[in-house]
Amino acid sequence: MKDQPLLERISSNPDIFSGKPIIRGMRISVEMILSLLAQRATIEEILDDYPDLEADDIQACLAYAHAVIAHDSLDGVSVQAR
Repeated sequence: MKDQPLLERISSNPDIFSGKPIIRGMRISVEMILSLLAQRATIEEILDDYPDLEADDIQACLAYAHAVIAHDSLDGVSVQAR
């Protein structure tokens, strides 16, 4: 899968947002980024509002959403146990 390196930016930790997928261990959820994109926020606007994010983080959110919808492998996503 060509999105594997991007998916490595996504993790899930049960102690952060009840285990929802987050970006690079930060308290920024994939769900929130997808919501901003759905509301027509541009990548530049999101990066301005969240300076710790990188453009590849946003691409990783899209790759994650695609993998979930397409039932692709999510092996690149790091899942931490409690």
